[in-house]
Amino acid sequence: MPMDYKQYQAEVTADITDVLASASCQPILFIGSGFTRRYSGGPSWEELLKKLAQNCPTIDKDFAYYKQLHDGDLKKIGTLFTDLYREWAWSPKGKAKFPAEYFTEAFGKDIFIKHAVAELLSGLGPNAKGSYGSAALDAEIAALKSMSPHAIITTNYDQTIEPMFPDYLPVIGQQIMRLGYLAIGEIFKIHGCRSDPLSIILNEADYARFTADHKYLSAKLLTYFIEHPLVFIGYRAEDPNIKSVLYDVHRMVGAGFGLVPNIYVLERDSTLTDASYPARDKVLSVGEDTNIRIKSISASSFEWVFKAFGETGDLEKVNTKLLRSLMARAVELIRSDIPKKHVEIDFKTLDHAVNSGENFAKLFGVTSISDPAQVNLNYKYTLTQVGDELGLGGWHKAHQLIQVLFDQSAFDMKASDNIYHIKMRTGKAAGSVTNKYSEAAVDLLRAVMNGTPYKLTKDPVKVPK
Repeated sequence: MPMDYKQYQAEVTADITDVLASASCQPILFIGSGFTRRYSGGPSWEELLKKLAQNCPTIDKDFAYYKQLHDGDLKKIGTLFTDLYREWAWSPKGKAKFPAEYFTEAFGKDIFIKHAVAELLSGLGPNAKGSYGSAALDAEIAALKSMSPHAIITTNYDQTIEPMFPDYLPVIGQQIMRLGYLAIGEIFKIHGCRSDPLSIILNEADYARFTADHKYLSAKLLTYFIEHPLVFIGYRAEDPNIKSVLYDVHRMVGAGFGLVPNIYVLERDSTLTDASYPARDKVLSVGEDTNIRIKSISASSFEWVFKAFGETGDLEKVNTKLLRSLMARAVELIRSDIPKKHVEIDFKTLDHAVNSGENFAKLFGVTSISDPAQVNLNYKYTLTQVGDELGLGGWHKAHQLIQVLFDQSAFDMKASDNIYHIKMRTGKAAGSVTNKYSEAAVDLLRAVMNGTPYKLTKDPVKVPK
C-alpha cells in the first residue's frame, strides 16, 4: 500500500481507536490560542499585546521598540504595559474609559490592563447564524463536540470554548486549588478568564505566582494526564505550555526516551497533499537533558481527527452535570458523612450490590428509570424551588404560571404524574404527599412566562406508591 495521506489517516485513526479502547475513557483536550484564532479570529498573546498598545495613548512607541527593549520577553512587555495602562487610566481622559470602582484601594494597579484585555476578547465565537466562518469549520466544531471530552484545559482568556460545551463547568484560575475532587465535564481555565479580569495571568508578577502554585496545579491534573489520552490543540509543539506539561509527565512516569502512548499534539499544515505522509511522532526537549517523544498529528482539516477521537466513546446522552453531582456526593460521603456518623454495614449485602450495577447505583441514591419511586434525580424541585429557578422569589407566582398554562392548553400539570410533575408520598397518613417538579417543568413554565412557543408532552408516568 502506498505511503500517502490516506494511509496516514487510516493509521492515525487506528492508533487513536486502540488508545481509547485501552484507556476506556474519554480524552482530555489542552487548548491554546491557535484554537481561538482558527474558529473565532482571536489574537495570539503577542497580537493581543499589540492591540493593547494601539489602544493606549501612553504606549507611544511601536510594538517593535518594546520587543527589542525586552528581548522579546512578552511577560516583561506585559509588566511595562500594566504600568502604562495605569498611568493612562488615572489621567483625565483615561478615567472615563474604566469602571469607577477600579479607582479605589480595593483593586491593584493591573486591573486596568486586564479590564482592557477582557473588553478586547468579548464577542468571540460564532456569528449570528451560529457559523464559525465556513461549512468546513462548522463541520470541525460538530465533530469536536461529538468527542465528548472528559475535561478541557486551556490557557486562553477568551470564552470561545464555553458555548461549544454548555454543560461543562468553567473552573477559573485558583478555583482549581479549592476543588476537593476532579469530576467530569470541566473547563479548567488555568491562566484566567475574561469573565473575571483579576484572574488573568499577564505580567511577571502574575507568572511568578502561577509558577509558585504550579506544583499544586500539576498534582491536581497529573492523574488526568496519565490516565486519559491527552490532545494538544492550538499549540505549536515547541510551546512552553506543552513542554511544562510534558516535563511533569516525564517526572511522574519516567518515560525516558520511549514514546508516550497517550499524548498527541495536533498541528495544522496547509501544505499537505494526497501524497504526503507526515511524521507520526515528535521529539521535544522539555528540560535540561530531558527529551520526550509524543505522537504527532498533522492535518489541514481537523474534522477527521476529531471524529476519530469521538468514535469509541460517545457521552452525548450522559448528563455531565448529573455525573459531577454524583461524584461530588461520593466525595462528600467519604470525606464528611461517613467519618461523622456511625454507619452500619452489611458486607454480604454490600458485596452483592457491588456486583450488581443497579444495586450499586442505589448506594448513591440513583435508581433505574424502570423504578421511578426514587425520583429525586428527575423530580428535584418543590414549587418554591421552581419559583426560585425562574427568578420569581417563591411558589406563588410559579403556581400562577401553572394556571396560565392550563388556561392556554387545558393541561393541568398538577393533576397527574407526568414528565413535569409527580406526587410523592411523604408519610404514613393517607393523603400525606409532596408535589415535586422536573427540569422539564422549569423549562415549560419559563416558556409560558416569557411568552415563547412550547410543546407539551402529556404522557403519564407510572409511579408506584
